[in-house]
Amino acid sequence: MRGGSGHRLRRAVWRQRRAMAAGLALTAAALAASGLGGGKGEAGGGGGAAHATGTAHRRVSPPVRQVSAPVRIADAETVRLLRPGDRVDVIASEGAGSDSRVLAKGARVTQVPSVSAEGSAENGALIVLSVPRATATALAGAGISAGFAVILC
Repeated sequence: MRGGSGHRLRRAVWRQRRAMAAGLALTAAALAASGLGGGKGEAGGGGGAAHATGTAHRRVSPPVRQVSAPVRIADAETVRLLRPGDRVDVIASEGAGSDSRVLAKGARVTQVPSVSAEGSAENGALIVLSVPRATATALAGAGISAGFAVILC
């Protein structure tokens, strides 16, 4: 009698292993079909079932990395209204008769240095914004020849 119960136990464990393997195989197939498996993606040629059924892959873009961009605002009195955490639109203007353009929308103010640490208010006032790298590049380039203004969002 002892040998019979051991054989039944081994068979039960074997069936459980087969069920587990079948479940893992189904899960892997579902992940591969949905594109969540972390495979090669579109560029690597691992299109899989999504291309076969005619549905397009949506490419998930990585999160945008934010950088700190110091910006000198022409009107120092406006900067006094700002606090860290405020959202602003940054507008650049070449002069009194020229067109203005929005360079940054909804940029988060991270620092507002004190006026005494900065010097003269005639040259405007400095703030530090958290923006995507491309926006920081545009701000730095426009800051050479244009004056900046901000609009509180």
